[in-house]
Amino acid sequence: MLLKARLASMMFLEYFVWGAWYVTLGTWLGESLRFSGAQIGLVAGTTAVGAIVSPFLVGIIADRLFATEKVLAAVHFLGGILLVVASFRSSFGPLYILVLLYALCYMPTLALTNSLAFRQMTDPKTEFGPIRVLGTGGWIVAGLLIGTLRLEATSVPLRVAAGASFFLALYSLSLPHTPPLMQSVKFRVSDLFPVEVRRLFREPSFAIFALASFLICIPLQFYYAFTNLYLNEAGVKNAAGKMTGGQMSELFCMLLIPWFFRRLGVKYMLIAGMSAWALRYVLFAYGNSGSAMWMLWLGILLHGICYDFFFVTGQIYVDRKAPIALRAAAQGMITLITYGAGMLVGSWLSGYVVDQYTITGANGSISHAWRSIWIVSATCSAVVLVLFFFTFKDSDRMSTTTRQPESEPVGTV
Repeated sequence: MLLKARLASMMFLEYFVWGAWYVTLGTWLGESLRFSGAQIGLVAGTTAVGAIVSPFLVGIIADRLFATEKVLAAVHFLGGILLVVASFRSSFGPLYILVLLYALCYMPTLALTNSLAFRQMTDPKTEFGPIRVLGTGGWIVAGLLIGTLRLEATSVPLRVAAGASFFLALYSLSLPHTPPLMQSVKFRVSDLFPVEVRRLFREPSFAIFALASFLICIPLQFYYAFTNLYLNEAGVKNAAGKMTGGQMSELFCMLLIPWFFRRLGVKYMLIAGMSAWALRYVLFAYGNSGSAMWMLWLGILLHGICYDFFFVTGQIYVDRKAPIALRAAAQGMITLITYGAGMLVGSWLSGYVVDQYTITGANGSISHAWRSIWIVSATCSAVVLVLFFFTFKDSDRMSTTTRQPESEPVGTV
């Protein structure tokens, strides 16, 4: 029981660090530093670059060279230093480089914390869920803290995250010793995505699923990079705190997944998730902080369906299709496609679109035509939804006893 509490605390701190700085980053960059939409998108997209690189870093360093807890301590300590330095920068070039270096340190830790936790469990299928849910709790607490203290348009969230990162670095050294298991095995890039995993793309349904996952992550970045800035410009009080409602709904929707599986199957679960993205953006387009505040609230609360019904269902689908011995590699490949490539393209596109609808007032003030921005992202989501609906065919429906995937998503947010 004590070990589970220690692992849960690790997860809480891991996601507190991310939730403390990432949600409000766009507001600080846009309102205080006057960065363009493209610049905000690029900075937000550093986590996507980290997601692309992290499988290689994990495969080389943690699997073959050093104990996992020591790697966690080192990268979180270095990450804390980078966040502190970044919080005192105001020009795009240096700030982008610092945040990019930080993302390269942080993003591998999402897989490392999962790996360390799994190594200490006797039955991951039943033990991991209650431990991992504390990660979502950490994200929620971070958002409530930053929003309540009204720090969204400042660089203070980066320093809060840095402080938590330093603490997590020290805490990591107290975690159970988890030595590398492949010290004597030579690393090859082909080991990351074995040929048996790549062959999954020969199956049309899997190829369509992977393509749809990539495409839906492009409009997804509109939400992650710009929602907090939008809510603040719309006059919503404690926007960061209100956005934690998305993570709360995520926890609730996770409980509903087995019930919906029995009735919808994989295809229509995925369609429900994509439909929620399109609906959320329409609600954002026509909501406001006054009489239509309910639309903004509903858009935030749809996060549970957006995330769980698409990404968690997608993980279960991949877990079912991949060979038993290669499920972790298959999950890593889909993570690279979605949180890596898809969100990287999304960071570029969302920044470009926001710039096209930026309004500069006579006094130099900056605002945005948010309705048009959200309609663009809703349209992108709807196009992916329609294409997926008419092309994806899943021959065998998910049974009620389908087991959960052995590896978690890169990050639940």
